[in-house]
Amino acid sequence: MLVDIGANLTNKRFQHDCQQVIEAAVGAGVTKIVVTGTTEANSAEAAALCETNPGCLYSTAGIHPHHASELQPASIQNLQAVSAHRSVVAIGECGLDYNRNFSPRKDQLVCFEAQLELAVETGLPVFLHQRDAQQDFFRILEKYRAQISRAVAHCFTGSADELDACLALDLHIGITGWICDERRGMHLQELVRRISPERLMIETDAPYLLPRDLDPVPKNKRNEPRFLPHICATVARCLDSDYETVAQTTTATAVSFFDLEAEELHDTI
Repeated sequence: MLVDIGANLTNKRFQHDCQQVIEAAVGAGVTKIVVTGTTEANSAEAAALCETNPGCLYSTAGIHPHHASELQPASIQNLQAVSAHRSVVAIGECGLDYNRNFSPRKDQLVCFEAQLELAVETGLPVFLHQRDAQQDFFRILEKYRAQISRAVAHCFTGSADELDACLALDLHIGITGWICDERRGMHLQELVRRISPERLMIETDAPYLLPRDLDPVPKNKRNEPRFLPHICATVARCLDSDYETVAQTTTATAVSFFDLEAEELHDTI
């Protein structure tokens, strides 16, 4: 059994067959999926989706740096209300993205810090995004890290130096199908060896990042949680390990990180 720690199931590419996608994932052995919240409204949608598949779906509540300019005076209070939902297991996806700068950098900095403060207040882990913003990202995160329960570098694709910086801050690391990409992900096949089992988790980031070596390739070119076993197998090969061992360790790490077995203790909205 596997845990997909990041899937964007509220994305419009799943609007017509989301339940079938979930059932296909369960049939492939992906028994728990964390649905990523990327905006204030989307986080509420993700929590509501989890009500349709309790015990299988969980979610995060946050504002992606692409949407940082949408932050309003009441946004953090609203996210806090969403985070009280029984399915919500982390704050985020939050962080900095200087690669595209869909939101101005100053807005990203304010939005990121506000969500780290929310993680401190709620006691929930944080689900982190960082792209081409290492200096500001680690500078801000370091200010709050001691007060934050747990943190994961979602969809890690960075360099050895970035990995060292993440591990120095005691971050967990999320590995996606990027590791299957012979053009851009070869360095990850070496770096993954440096991540201890109790820090390593796997994810699809569906519908994005369809593994390039998937065979057959789905006609719609859409990534889904049901392809997580393929990523797990690639990680196992890179670690010179077996599939079962990596499946067991990444699942145990995800269950512990997100406190999935205790989710029923959360209050509902």
